[in-house]
Amino acid sequence: MWLRVLGAAAGGGFPQWNCSCPTCRAVREGSRPCRPRTQSSLAVSVDRRRWFLLNASPDIRAQIEAFPALHPRDGRATPLEAVLLTDAELDHTLGLLLLREGRALELHATPAVRETLCEGSAVLTTLERYCPVEWRPVVPGADVSLGDGLSYRAFDVPTTKRTRFGRVREEGRVVGYRLTDERSGRAAVYLPGVQELSTVREQLDDCACLLVDGTCWHDDELIRLGLAGKTAREMGHLPIDGPDGSLEQLSSLPIERRIYVHINNTNPILLEDAPERRLVEERGMEVAMDGLEVRV
Repeated sequence: MWLRVLGAAAGGGFPQWNCSCPTCRAVREGSRPCRPRTQSSLAVSVDRRRWFLLNASPDIRAQIEAFPALHPRDGRATPLEAVLLTDAELDHTLGLLLLREGRALELHATPAVRETLCEGSAVLTTLERYCPVEWRPVVPGADVSLGDGLSYRAFDVPTTKRTRFGRVREEGRVVGYRLTDERSGRAAVYLPGVQELSTVREQLDDCACLLVDGTCWHDDELIRLGLAGKTAREMGHLPIDGPDGSLEQLSSLPIERRIYVHINNTNPILLEDAPERRLVEERGMEVAMDGLEVRV
């Protein structure tokens, strides 16, 4: 099974267009070693011919162009088979509108996510006016075959983050995916948003690769910088640092590769010479960049 990180940044990308925080200034000015990143998305395949997207970011067109395996073949035949959504956030779903030229789109999403995309943000309602959408309901805990030996099992990721779209059913608002190559039995977990690891810990057992939420270094990172009034946890993300942060909880797990994705533009681990980056790497964790490929 091959995994391709199409985008490693959180919403807004890196640098973010309206941000002059120290990390955004560094990447714009070239004053410290760091690389730009687009918004979070992943591609997975077991044969490098048929690919499945996990989330469709607003940067999806550039991400496809940067990855030849996703380029069209004869005419407008595309190797993109389906999109699997972890949630209904705009940075994970606006790219669906950029796929409207397709003949049809297979979309895997929970009923809660579909409800938000239809009645809240209206992304799906708009898309369906241009492109037929075949909705495949995602049921947490159910094994689903995608064909050719690739399967997934979604799992619920509880969150207290408030939705912008009124009352939405709680179960399935956010999910993670455990992807399995049925030929080898090896698995990878994609978890770009998680508030508490204790709620999903059993889903990580025996996985060979974990791509996990690395949004903020400090819980109050945006508050310290004067950029927002919410903590990382209030936004639905577990911070990396601290005695109960993700680094402390994950660095000792027997997982071959543990990779931070969905990294906010304010996070100092984006700076390759930062002490926070060095600490992450010393603990056996990796920091994803666009184009990172992992074979599981």
